[in-house]
Amino acid sequence: MSQLKKLAGQTAVYGISSILGKTVNFLLLPIYTAYLDKEALGSFTAIYAFIAFLNVVFTYGMETTYFRYATGKGLEPEKVYSQIQSLLITTSLSLGALIYISADPIAHFLGYEGRAHLFRWVAWILAIDAMLALPYAKLRKENRALSFALTKLGNILLNVGFNVFFLVFCFHVWKGDIFSGLKPIIDSFYNENWGVDYILLANLLANALMIPVLFKLSGKFSFGINWAFIGPMWHYAVPLLFMGLAGVTNEVFSRGLFEYVLPEGFYEGLSAREAGGVFGANYRLAIFMNLVIQAFKYAAEPFFFNQSTEKNSPELFAKVMHAFVIFCSTLMIIISVNLDILGGFFLRGEGYSAGLHIVPLLLFGYLFLGIYFNLSIWFKLTDQTKYSFYITLLGAVVTVLVILIFVPWLGYLGAALSTLACYLVMSWVCYLYGQKYFPIPYHTERDLFYLIFAFALSYMGFFMDFEISVIQFISKNALVILFLLVVLFLEKDKLHDLGIDIKRKKNES
Repeated sequence: MSQLKKLAGQTAVYGISSILGKTVNFLLLPIYTAYLDKEALGSFTAIYAFIAFLNVVFTYGMETTYFRYATGKGLEPEKVYSQIQSLLITTSLSLGALIYISADPIAHFLGYEGRAHLFRWVAWILAIDAMLALPYAKLRKENRALSFALTKLGNILLNVGFNVFFLVFCFHVWKGDIFSGLKPIIDSFYNENWGVDYILLANLLANALMIPVLFKLSGKFSFGINWAFIGPMWHYAVPLLFMGLAGVTNEVFSRGLFEYVLPEGFYEGLSAREAGGVFGANYRLAIFMNLVIQAFKYAAEPFFFNQSTEKNSPELFAKVMHAFVIFCSTLMIIISVNLDILGGFFLRGEGYSAGLHIVPLLLFGYLFLGIYFNLSIWFKLTDQTKYSFYITLLGAVVTVLVILIFVPWLGYLGAALSTLACYLVMSWVCYLYGQKYFPIPYHTERDLFYLIFAFALSYMGFFMDFEISVIQFISKNALVILFLLVVLFLEKDKLHDLGIDIKRKKNES
């Protein structure tokens, strides 16, 4: 139980940086919409999608590979770190250089004629991100959650600071609104025609300033690549690369393909692109579940590897899954029954609430993504990472098929179903193969009961409608209490055993 408490504590620390990072994206949006035109915002969306995809290529699964080979393989962790970091520095600079020298044709191909500097900056952003990936991973492996969180937060604050400086402060000084004495200095470098340019520049400067910090925290390493030593790591990582690419497809495809599959006029008064905007806005509300999963992933991956050599590790992994299902099911109900409040706060524009009914389905889908992450430990511990590619590719196929079949028929609901279907199928297949190669005594029947019961309560609460808002709020949130009471009743034996263990430890002390 102490191990579970430790994992929960680290998840909370990791979650701070993840949650704040996502929150900052929301806080920057008013600045972007106030100081940038729509074309600049469109460029921002497109270029950062490009960056998200290539980030997977630049790191090619080496974070997970490091966790695997630095624990449980009998190898010297520092040597593993030095070898992988040397390889990542070499490949990231090489790939970055390729994009850098190809910036002009890339800019022409993507419709950014005369703005090749954007893609030179993208090359540097990608290279630096890849070089910092392993130092961050080392902090996680060494359970230095606070150092990890503080450096992440530092990077976020630097990024926000540079955005505010370039987009707000420099703009108003240039216009003569404030600090007129600084205008000659600002005029020497400020370009009033830049928009997404300053967002990328802020990102690049913030990342660059983190290099000495992360390299200092992670400790010295010996640069050098021994291909005989690192060869097995490379073979372990390659399937993870394809899994990552398929995963990116699973994550963004429903939003990218929606407007092209939805028939024109499906929603009265909305074009297909406008309907895609409504879907995308509601999709963002599922971020609450995604934040929890991201924080859990940061803490759980090194935890799983560190515990893998223990005799009772399968039982411990089952307990982690059980606790994860209960917590995330509770979170799903809380968000779903309060969507009338959350929707009113986050979806300010008229007509966006028409898509709120898909949010519980999206939350359920992301919950299965978290379950899949729990289940996927079997192929990482057994070095069967090829299955990660097969399963994630299967998820990508399911995503596309469900979108093509159900979006023309069900609209928003069809697109949300693609997320649920993708991660549900991935979890099911991963569970079947995992029990064959690395059996873990999951509490499958009870976990499934909690999932189905929580999903039913989520939609029951969502559709509750009372004229008096106070009664509505109380009635909806009573469903959360109902779920927790059922959990307490079914888990009373485990709680009783825990109480006995605590009492025994107090007596022994």
